[in-house]
Amino acid sequence: MKNILISNRYDMRKQKIFHFIFFVVFAFMISGAGSIQANDKKDMGGWGANDTYNKFYNAQDVEKIKVVVTDVKEVVPIPGMSPGVALVVKEGKEGDEILVHLCPVWYKKPNRIGIRKGDKISLRGYFTEINGKEVIMAAKIKNKNKSFKVRLTSDGTPFWTLSPARLQKELSGD
Repeated sequence: MKNILISNRYDMRKQKIFHFIFFVVFAFMISGAGSIQANDKKDMGGWGANDTYNKFYNAQDVEKIKVVVTDVKEVVPIPGMSPGVALVVKEGKEGDEILVHLCPVWYKKPNRIGIRKGDKISLRGYFTEINGKEVIMAAKIKNKNKSFKVRLTSDGTPFWTLSPARLQKELSGD
């Protein structure tokens, strides 16, 4: 009888140790998975705040112009980037056409920006040269019915890189 009690205590102790180890391993796996997920940056297809494309933007040298939209289309600003939404615009009747980069397609599709061919818009953005072509990297476009913001005025941070809470705050201030 004494051997049975010792054996049962031994088995119970083994079982408690097993449960403890299982709990520790389980807790470690959960916390490890969370930290991996938190550190896993979304692949922005070259549109990230620290990617080459965004480094062309200078928030301190933004200009405002009035233009007419001649086309709304998808473009790839730099080879290897995911497609983006762009406008082709013209300043005045005799002006040259200028390509305006707005945002990645995965952020907003061309038919969801509220701007159409023929619209007269006010455009705020930065003129730069990318791959030998003069383009405007937009911060905000506005027509009589709608305003579409894609960058923070203060520092040019793209809206698609903001946290959901910050993005909601910026969009509700429109």
